[in-house]
Amino acid sequence: MRFITSSGTLLKNLQLISGIISPSNISPILNSFLFSIEGDQLDVYSSSGDITMKVTMDVESNVDGRVCILAKVLLEYLKNLPEQPITIEVEKDNFQISITSERGNYKIIGEDPELFNQIPNLDDAKLFTISADDLADGIEKTLVAVSNDDMRPAMSGVFFELSDNNLTLVSTDAHRLVRYIKTDVQGGTQNDHFIVPRKALNQLRTSLVSSSEVSISFNNKQILVVGGQVEMYCTLIDARFPDYKVVIPAENPYSLKLNKNEFQSALKRVSVFSNKTTNLVAFDIKGNTIHLNTIDIDYSYEGNEKMSCEYQGEDMKISFNSKLLLELIQVIDSEEILFELSSPTHACLMKSTEQSPNEDLLILIMPLKSL
Repeated sequence: MRFITSSGTLLKNLQLISGIISPSNISPILNSFLFSIEGDQLDVYSSSGDITMKVTMDVESNVDGRVCILAKVLLEYLKNLPEQPITIEVEKDNFQISITSERGNYKIIGEDPELFNQIPNLDDAKLFTISADDLADGIEKTLVAVSNDDMRPAMSGVFFELSDNNLTLVSTDAHRLVRYIKTDVQGGTQNDHFIVPRKALNQLRTSLVSSSEVSISFNNKQILVVGGQVEMYCTLIDARFPDYKVVIPAENPYSLKLNKNEFQSALKRVSVFSNKTTNLVAFDIKGNTIHLNTIDIDYSYEGNEKMSCEYQGEDMKISFNSKLLLELIQVIDSEEILFELSSPTHACLMKSTEQSPNEDLLILIMPLKSL
């Protein structure tokens, strides 16, 4: 096995799939990349056991073959090598690897590729397609509300729901919920649903930059995402996602509109003085003025700030976890944020005031007991 490629191109492609490799992998072989060459095409695989990724690139080669190369060593070498052609040659008998650059020659021992048995097959799969930008945007917006509680596996990923060319992505951690709907998905008519783990989506959103369209195949156990030169296989979460529709209020009669940047800055300043356990900040809304208040009795801290707003409804005092709220504000793209309220103890809805015709973003956050 022998091939020639650009060091920079190889590094860039390896970085697209290296994020799932971890020192805590269940098998030592999963700390390596699997290189597989057929003709002038190089396929490189990485795996964590539950997630397997593949990147494809063109190289100069006249000898086919397969070998596993330790990821950490190869990545560190390439990061410290200026852009130049390199030659990688593997001895078939003992998997000794020679890496030759313009000024140097390096040798390492590879691993038997037969040990890397993490390349799954997807049987009886259904398929739909979506824009890479739309998928990345939906992942970015919903990951913020994914639960970190491993005791709730259903909430440790994003729920995908397909119906009538619509794709709905939902995440919740029981304190907040994000629902993102895309309405121009091709092939999304199966009325199916599945839960994709957080780790897979975190890696996927950074690997979609080179693709204009993504195809997603799935069955009841696995999902395959293909975008450009990158593929990802992932084991789905085997759990029942909560019925999110029942917690979304049918009608919140009061509306509060705020400038996003002004509100975000004010909330950041006030939250500095909040209790670090609850992060509670109270909103005292009267007319077209909102007062942000917080107090930390333990340290005798207090913060107060007011700003103008557009409010329609009865005067209200309602409190939120400022840390969770600030994270949610970041996924709203418009210059203004619309809050829909009903009472200090009922769920609040947050919406963007400007959305494209083919998407719908809805955010729910539960209030805290007021000061």
